[in-house]
Amino acid sequence: MKHRLGLILTGGGARAAYQVGVLKAIAESMPRRAHNPFPIICGTSAGALNATALAVNAVSFRKGVHYLDSIWRNFHANQVYRTDVIGVFNNSVLWLSALVMGSLGFRMPKQVSLLDNSPLVELLDQVLPCEKIQDSIDAGLLYALSVTASGYGSGQSVTFYQGVKDIMPWKRTRRVGVPTKIKLEHLLASSAIPFIFPATKINREYFGDGSMRQIAPVSSALHMGATRVLVVGVSHDDDYDTAKRENIGGYPSLAHVGGHALNSIFLDSMEVDLERVNQINELVNAMSEEERERSNFRAIDVLAISPSESLERLAERHAGDLPWTIRVLLRLVGVRQHSGTSLLSYLLSEKKYCSAVIDLGYRDALARRDEILEFIGLPTCKEQELSK
Repeated sequence: MKHRLGLILTGGGARAAYQVGVLKAIAESMPRRAHNPFPIICGTSAGALNATALAVNAVSFRKGVHYLDSIWRNFHANQVYRTDVIGVFNNSVLWLSALVMGSLGFRMPKQVSLLDNSPLVELLDQVLPCEKIQDSIDAGLLYALSVTASGYGSGQSVTFYQGVKDIMPWKRTRRVGVPTKIKLEHLLASSAIPFIFPATKINREYFGDGSMRQIAPVSSALHMGATRVLVVGVSHDDDYDTAKRENIGGYPSLAHVGGHALNSIFLDSMEVDLERVNQINELVNAMSEEERERSNFRAIDVLAISPSESLERLAERHAGDLPWTIRVLLRLVGVRQHSGTSLLSYLLSEKKYCSAVIDLGYRDALARRDEILEFIGLPTCKEQELSK
């Protein structure tokens, strides 16, 4: 079996800036003209945007990462969703009206969401030429790219993938792999945070954020042929700190409930899947060679990189950078200092916060640089020094 390295970039709105910092540290440790080192790239939610940028720029990994770094460091919220008074007011009123209409049994109007992400549509159309994905595949620089979205009609987690012809579609409980040409609509669907951004129609079904119902995030890379996987997550241990419960004196606000729901969607499934992979690896390693062949089980090398600091606390320090219209909206749904900031960390698409998150990812990756380089199959810093 040919060994192929997979890269998994998870979701999380503005939190995905962390991935750029990790990738930057890796790129700087590689030769300047090196191609993309990850034959298989899987992206979900905002991670799908980063994954596609790498696929489009597979001929030069450093250039692709620099491109991402430049975009994220210059982000403004109005490039992702409307922040003007009319845009925010109209969507908020429609969203609240839809909730009332739905409770009374009326059919909800189409494209109802708390925020209008039409600016993101324009931005992605400019910065991500998806037609170049096939060029990377044809040049042998990319084996496969996948983007995962959740079907509101079927209830399935659908992984749309574009790759070599050898990859076969798959079907498992509540999840399928579908070959297609990755387009803008797939990226919008994968990053459509529930309630916050509108669903996207692909063929006959509406899709939302890919992190919903993604019960086995690592599996897509394995189905496409990865034998070892690097996972760049966006959660920190503080996101699960039970001590936070002491700070909740009253009934949870809408923002607190929303942030809790988003954490469950974006963070929990990857943590559970990584734990499951480690358990299977322990089982496989305890089996004899004969038992492994008979069961068709194999160990999967997985390396996970995640924030060493809480992105929620980082978001608290940059909350004032958001446009006043969004600050007012978030305050209305219950975002306060030390309360509801989990929701804030997903929506804070402002350059100071994104730059701080990128820098955190960069520092975390540098602290584990030799471990990462060895996992990827590149010379460690010490080996590079000895070869000079």
